[in-house]
Amino acid sequence: MFGALGLGLANGFFKPLLLALAFPITILTFGLFVFVVNALMLMLAAAFVDGLEVKGFSAAMWGALALDLMKLVVGMFFGL
Repeated sequence: MFGALGLGLANGFFKPLLLALAFPITILTFGLFVFVVNALMLMLAAAFVDGLEVKGFSAAMWGALALDLMKLVVGMFFGL
Protein backbone atom coordinates (compact mmCIF):
# COMPACT_ATOMS: atom_id res chain seq x y z
CA MET A 1 0.00 0.00 0.00
CA PHE A 2 2.80 2.42 0.86
CA GLY A 3 4.63 1.38 -2.31
CA ALA A 4 1.69 2.45 -4.43
CA LEU A 5 1.49 5.73 -2.54
CA GLY A 6 5.21 6.36 -3.00
CA LEU A 7 5.02 5.55 -6.71
CA GLY A 8 1.98 7.77 -7.10
CA LEU A 9 3.72 10.69 -5.41
CA ALA A 10 6.86 10.20 -7.51
CA ASN A 11 4.80 10.06 -10.69
CA GLY A 12 2.75 13.07 -9.68
CA PHE A 13 5.58 15.40 -8.72
CA PHE A 14 8.76 14.35 -10.52
CA LYS A 15 7.63 12.52 -13.67
CA PRO A 16 6.22 15.59 -15.48
CA LEU A 17 9.47 17.47 -14.84
CA LEU A 18 11.62 14.57 -16.07
CA LEU A 19 9.43 14.08 -19.14
CA ALA A 20 9.73 17.76 -20.02
CA LEU A 21 13.51 17.70 -19.61
CA ALA A 22 13.85 14.45 -21.56
CA PHE A 23 11.52 15.49 -24.39
CA PRO A 24 14.25 15.74 -27.07
CA ILE A 25 15.66 12.27 -26.35
CA THR A 26 12.13 10.88 -26.13
CA ILE A 27 11.46 12.17 -29.65
CA LEU A 28 14.73 10.68 -30.92
CA THR A 29 13.91 7.26 -29.43
CA PHE A 30 10.29 7.33 -30.65
CA GLY A 31 8.97 7.38 -27.09
CA LEU A 32 10.99 4.47 -25.74
CA PHE A 33 12.86 6.73 -23.31
CA VAL A 34 9.61 6.98 -21.34
CA PHE A 35 10.37 3.46 -20.07
CA VAL A 36 13.63 4.78 -18.62
CA VAL A 37 11.76 7.62 -16.91
CA ASN A 38 9.26 5.10 -15.50
CA ALA A 39 12.12 2.95 -14.23
CA LEU A 40 13.66 5.98 -12.55
CA MET A 41 10.31 6.77 -10.88
CA LEU A 42 10.13 3.19 -9.62
CA MET A 43 13.66 3.45 -8.21
CA LEU A 44 12.83 6.80 -6.60
CA ALA A 45 9.75 5.32 -4.95
CA ALA A 46 11.82 2.37 -3.71
CA ALA A 47 14.33 4.76 -2.18
CA PHE A 48 11.68 6.42 -0.04
CA VAL A 49 9.38 3.48 0.82
CA ASP A 50 10.67 0.92 3.32
CA GLY A 51 8.87 -2.20 2.04
CA LEU A 52 9.60 -1.58 -1.65
CA GLU A 53 12.94 -2.87 -2.92
CA VAL A 54 14.33 -2.62 -6.44
CA LYS A 55 17.67 -4.32 -7.07
CA GLY A 56 19.31 -2.39 -9.87
CA PHE A 57 18.28 -0.53 -12.97
CA SER A 58 17.43 -3.61 -15.04
CA ALA A 59 14.97 -4.77 -12.40
CA ALA A 60 13.45 -1.30 -12.42
CA MET A 61 13.12 -1.46 -16.22
CA TRP A 62 11.35 -4.82 -16.02
CA GLY A 63 9.11 -3.49 -13.27
CA ALA A 64 8.29 -0.38 -15.31
CA LEU A 65 7.47 -2.57 -18.30
CA ALA A 66 5.21 -4.76 -16.14
CA LEU A 67 3.45 -1.70 -14.71
CA ASP A 68 2.91 -0.26 -18.20
CA LEU A 69 1.50 -3.57 -19.45
CA MET A 70 -0.87 -3.73 -16.48
CA LYS A 71 -1.94 -0.15 -17.17
CA LEU A 72 -2.64 -1.12 -20.79
CA VAL A 73 -4.69 -4.18 -19.82
CA VAL A 74 -6.72 -2.31 -17.19
CA GLY A 75 -7.29 0.55 -19.62
CA MET A 76 -8.54 -1.86 -22.28
CA PHE A 77 -10.76 -3.65 -19.78
CA PHE A 78 -12.42 -0.46 -18.55
CA GLY A 79 -12.38 1.25 -21.93
CA LEU A 80 -10.09 4.08 -20.88
